[in-house]
Amino acid sequence: MIILGIDPGLANTGWGVIESAGSKHRCLAYGCITTSSEEPLPGRLARLHEELVNVIDRYGPTECAVESIYFGSNAKSAFATGQARGVALLATAGSGLALGEYSPPQVKKTVVGTGSADKRQIAYMVRVLLGLPEEPRPDHAADALAIAICHAHASGAEGRVRLAKAKATRAARLAAPPEVAS
Repeated sequence: MIILGIDPGLANTGWGVIESAGSKHRCLAYGCITTSSEEPLPGRLARLHEELVNVIDRYGPTECAVESIYFGSNAKSAFATGQARGVALLATAGSGLALGEYSPPQVKKTVVGTGSADKRQIAYMVRVLLGLPEEPRPDHAADALAIAICHAHASGAEGRVRLAKAKATRAARLAAPPEVAS
């Protein structure tokens, strides 16, 4: 499975693409889309959308993971992040990707083992888990890779549950008498 992780932000949107097979993960690419505060908001959002669609077209992920918004004390920043997150959701929905959403503490706990990990710990563990020669930079790209890793772990368990439910539904359907159209 190929997973696109997105760390949304209006000024900096990190992205990372991993290939995941069970507990093995491999980094395919990562980067950061940067927009200038000098540029009008609609242009910044359009550029985020265009570049995310380009990443999706280039790497062909089957699933996407996006970080949910953390509302700290800065409402203006949360609003801007929400707009960038909306663009990321639009880009993934337009490409028909399965979507997972994870809070910052969920991502940190999955990747580092504690929900209060700092940026350095995340970058270090991403490097270790993906076998990279160095820590991914900038931090937004490292965070995006961490989000993709979190999704790989979550979808492994969720995938097994979905498969079991699908098998049970199919078995029930096969056992039920056929419907008669009137």
